[in-house]
Amino acid sequence: MSFEFTAAPKKIPAVIITGFLGAGKTTLVRNLLMKAKDKRIALIVNEFGEMGFDGSLVNGCADPECAADEVVELANGCICCTVADDFLPTMEMLLERKPAPDVIVIETSGLALPQPLVRAFNWPSVKPRVTVDSVVTVVDAPAVAVGKVASDEEAVAAQRAADEALDHESPIEELFTDQLTCADLVVLSKADLLDEAGLAAVRASIGARLRDGVEIVAASHGELALDVLLGRDCGAEDDMALRSAHHETQHAHDHDHHHEHSHDDFESIVLPVRSFASLEEAKLQVEAAMKISGILRIKGSVVVEGKSAPVLVQAVGPRVEAWFATGSESHSKLVVIGLAGFDQGAAQAVLGVTETV
Repeated sequence: MSFEFTAAPKKIPAVIITGFLGAGKTTLVRNLLMKAKDKRIALIVNEFGEMGFDGSLVNGCADPECAADEVVELANGCICCTVADDFLPTMEMLLERKPAPDVIVIETSGLALPQPLVRAFNWPSVKPRVTVDSVVTVVDAPAVAVGKVASDEEAVAAQRAADEALDHESPIEELFTDQLTCADLVVLSKADLLDEAGLAAVRASIGARLRDGVEIVAASHGELALDVLLGRDCGAEDDMALRSAHHETQHAHDHDHHHEHSHDDFESIVLPVRSFASLEEAKLQVEAAMKISGILRIKGSVVVEGKSAPVLVQAVGPRVEAWFATGSESHSKLVVIGLAGFDQGAAQAVLGVTETV
């Protein structure tokens, strides 16, 4: 009598990319997708805002209708899911797709604690099929070099303060510690803005706060080799003892498998904007709008006269990024996110709104 044993199917690796608002997560993800030519990647983007523009900021997907729970096929065969708090249903939906993704990449909100998300991979419908390949924490190296944890700490603090699940005196620093504690890989972003001595000092400072064996790599403009980001096989969901966050014990009931956020202190508006004479003019106008009191972030796509490709824009604090996205359709709309009561009229005037909003 003979028996045949069938090996258990290999689990789909998931990479969780976390970091503060403006740290460079989206840029890193965009470059990852551009390099992953033959891999079918599912991208889950969890970001604050009424419309899923972070999906459009990745590899030229410029669909402003990419709403919560929608799945969008990107030009290179990738899948983009923008979600709010429905992580598990989204995962289950992805796992039902044929063919299934080769890799799942999750870009967390700047508000999100990574630990509860990692634990969600132990959910019965997910655990047999997916494993957390690694938790990647993106750190704003120039900010750390000057004693900060983010380029715009005021914006991060304002968003963090709106999270009713947390109640402590120094939320930004503790969240930063939580992001580092959970990391399997730390990416020091914007490394080109520091000299060798400055980068070495940041590396030493961050390294002293990490678990043993966590690698630190530097990146400029989000450029990082694919084999650095993928294939670490850490199985983070089975290794949570040393990854615990500061307040997981007292807030265990709030952090079962996802995180409740209150955004009552924020407003998000979508503005149809005029065309611009050049890429530089578009950047300058967005920079001017970012200086309006209360505005925290601007993202979306705009038209440059005489150019068929749209310009995708994202801005946080003093940093504005804009690039042409060949092969994408422009919707000439910008999402402006700010504190409740910010001067929407001023934003409309600076950005050149084309119709009444």
